[in-house]
Amino acid sequence: MRLAVLSLACLAALAATPAQAEDDAQALRREINAMQQTLQGLQQRLDRLEQHQTGADAAAVTAPAAPSAPGVPAPPATSPTSTVASVLHPTQVPGVAPPVLPQRDSVADPSTAASRPDSAAGPTDPDLKGFFAIPGTDTVIRIGGYAKLDAIADSHAAGDEDQFIPSSMPVGGSHRDVSNFNIHAKQTRFSFEARRPTTHGNLRFYLENDFFGSSDGYQFRLRHAYGQLGNTYAGYGYSSFMDPDSLPDTLDFAGPGGAGYLLVAGIHHSFAVGKGTTLTLAAEDPDTELAGASDAVAAVNRLPDVSITARMERDWGHLQLGAVARSLAYDGADARDRRMGGGLQLSGSAAVGERDLLLFGVLGGRGLSRYTADLTGSGLDAVVGADGRLDALDLHGGFVGYTHYWSGLWRSNLIVGQLTLERNAALAADAFRESRYGVFNLIWSPAPSWTMGMELLYGRLEQQSGARGDTVRLQGSLQYNFIK
Repeated sequence: MRLAVLSLACLAALAATPAQAEDDAQALRREINAMQQTLQGLQQRLDRLEQHQTGADAAAVTAPAAPSAPGVPAPPATSPTSTVASVLHPTQVPGVAPPVLPQRDSVADPSTAASRPDSAAGPTDPDLKGFFAIPGTDTVIRIGGYAKLDAIADSHAAGDEDQFIPSSMPVGGSHRDVSNFNIHAKQTRFSFEARRPTTHGNLRFYLENDFFGSSDGYQFRLRHAYGQLGNTYAGYGYSSFMDPDSLPDTLDFAGPGGAGYLLVAGIHHSFAVGKGTTLTLAAEDPDTELAGASDAVAAVNRLPDVSITARMERDWGHLQLGAVARSLAYDGADARDRRMGGGLQLSGSAAVGERDLLLFGVLGGRGLSRYTADLTGSGLDAVVGADGRLDALDLHGGFVGYTHYWSGLWRSNLIVGQLTLERNAALAADAFRESRYGVFNLIWSPAPSWTMGMELLYGRLEQQSGARGDTVRLQGSLQYNFIK
């Protein structure tokens, strides 16, 4: 009997096992389906979050970008890698508004070093790239510059083998028709910049040098060393009278001789008088450059050069009107005299259509030679006449430059200029009378940090006696930028 009962129990258990196993399998299947639905929901939520984050990152990257230059196509789309890097490692310069001027390219890039109201960004460096923060401070710093190699071939002797300066060209003589070839890297530049916000405005310190300190070597030359707090500048750099943003894009470092150009120590302060409009007052180191100065006749500097500059910036370009007043004097063994000199300069830039840019500058005055690219340091501000009277020399000149962007990688510039000094019987026969300047170039920038090009230059010099000489230069350049 027990055996029969045990047998019936075993048969019942065996009959129940398939039914229970089937129930367990269905329960497990239901759990797997539920987990799959949960995973799908989590995946959809993750996708939505990633789409939202990608849109925010793209807005953060594109929002601060400056408007494209006339002729500079819009930058390529940011790659996911660069977008993530910019989000993970943002280094922004605090308190600096985007520039008003249209973005542009420049080989020599004088705009980056220029002082601006509240240390704003310039048209050649609108994003202020390359800064990194000093831990534990509000200060950001940047190490910049570029390496540049120039290969130069002159059809006739040009005077200065490294820069194209028509006023230095020899006229006549047995060596004038000798051609010349030269390779140098003197324009290679190093810069250091520091910025930080303060309760009195943005603070900027800028230091820059190149290697044009000697004609026969690579002597270090200081170009800029200044500090600026808010709208007050003090140090050594561009004169407040000149307009770096109007200088055209040339491979040659000197640029048009009729442009205002001077590096000088001084102090200036800018006042905002409207949206995009400023007025700048400056006092700068004087230096009367006297023709025929000697031990018996010495230039005297009694007062600083004083300038006032009005500037208007708009999205189409800018206009700048500057005026400078100078006290010119000399002290001689038998006589002394003093005269007031100075002049005006009107300069600016203007977008022409979507792919072109117009740059210009005109200037004129008396005793203004020191403030021109062609004649600074030439000793032609004033001359002492036979009667002992100091005569401030009249001068006028200017230039026009036109930039065309063939594509995002190629651009060309056409520049013409002239500078004329009055005829004066007290000047030497071989002294400067007039120079003419012309440039055409083709520049290729296959990458932001790499630029190369070819440039054809023409210059002509006329002396006080009427003698003339000219030369043609062909220049090729290769440049590597450090932070672009």
